[in-house]
Amino acid sequence: MKLGLFAAAAAVAAAASLSAAGLTITSTAFQNNGEIPAKYTCDGAGMNPALQFSGIPARTKSLALVVQDPDVPKNLKADGLFDHWVLWGLASTSKGIAEGEGKGGVNETGSSGYFGPCPPDREHRYFFRLYALDTTLTGKYSSVKDLEKAMQGHIIEQAELIGRYKRP
Repeated sequence: MKLGLFAAAAAVAAAASLSAAGLTITSTAFQNNGEIPAKYTCDGAGMNPALQFSGIPARTKSLALVVQDPDVPKNLKADGLFDHWVLWGLASTSKGIAEGEGKGGVNETGSSGYFGPCPPDREHRYFFRLYALDTTLTGKYSSVKDLEKAMQGHIIEQAELIGRYKRP
């Protein structure tokens, strides 16, 4: 009997540690805070890196992804931000986005899909933010600010992956 209780307690503890891991976003192309390879930038093919999602909370209805550069020179853009990809309506069962499959959503150039890093002056940071939402967003959003307004009060959890890039 004691052995059975111990096994049950161990199973509960293991399940708790798995759920405590939380939402994560990773890439096989670069480590967190690592250098983004040129093939994913304006100096290469400009395709999106493969992204993997895990730890999605059970009550998630959809996912949203934002890729943003906060290091734009203020003389080029007053807020210092550039939206490289604003994507919403991803299935809650999504395990990620394959390399080069960065379709949908919008970017700051006005076109759809992923827009690779292309810093004009020095090394920049690129924040890949994944959001687990308790709703499915159906609107059309043209910027991170628009998407953030729609997500307000619906974010269950968020995860972040940071990449860096400096042009050769």
